[in-house]
Amino acid sequence: MNDALLFYNFGDWSRYGLAVPNWSDDTHSQNETIRHIVEVTGRNLQAVMWHTDAMLRVPPTINTLGRIHALCVRARSILAARAVAPGTAMMEPTHAVPAPEVFKVYPTPYFKVRNPWLKQYAGLILTGLTEAMQHTDNARPLEISQDFSSRFGQYVQRVYRLMAIELLRVTDGVDLPTFTLTNEQLAAYDPTKWFTSTELIDTVPPIDDRPTEDTLRVLTDGIPVTQLPNLGPWPSSVNNAQAAASNQGTGEAFAPVPGF
Repeated sequence: MNDALLFYNFGDWSRYGLAVPNWSDDTHSQNETIRHIVEVTGRNLQAVMWHTDAMLRVPPTINTLGRIHALCVRARSILAARAVAPGTAMMEPTHAVPAPEVFKVYPTPYFKVRNPWLKQYAGLILTGLTEAMQHTDNARPLEISQDFSSRFGQYVQRVYRLMAIELLRVTDGVDLPTFTLTNEQLAAYDPTKWFTSTELIDTVPPIDDRPTEDTLRVLTDGIPVTQLPNLGPWPSSVNNAQAAASNQGTGEAFAPVPGF
């Protein structure tokens, strides 16, 4: 059975339809690079998905496309710099073996996202993070393999390709691993030229129930997976009372936020 994305169904946060990658029983990693890319990608994705564009059915603004572009390029640069080819000897410590550390996740709007493009992109990245957290390379202390790079990188590359073709109307070279959008291509974005009038109009979503920067801090700081309540897939079978009970003693960081 596949490990579905997990629904952050805790307290008042449950109404936002937040998702986290599924780490299964792999709560720790000895590999600093994997922990780094999980946190960098997860935090950037969360920032994209809390943006107003995710609440609307219309094509995202260029602001959001710029953030997705930066997320994909950043993730690709980490993989390119740190992946070791199969025929290359990996560094191995002689004495000082790094201690395993707990993964952090960044609960991200997903299950209730109205924007079809952003929901698809978020689903791909969250699936990639699930693969990363369960990959064999988490037992390696210093290096990542090209297998890890390709398995995680394929999700990032698919998001980049979809955005380039569907939203920016760029097709030349998109299947090359080195393909990178130019500033001119991003600046030429104009969805009014190829989307239908129906796709360009939406009703105003509820705007009186959005968390502030301060109330989001409990999520934007990242949450160690060992401190999370018992989470299930969407729709979660774990109700708020069970989740709260399973979270007793883990600290006030997961207490319901007043005013939501």
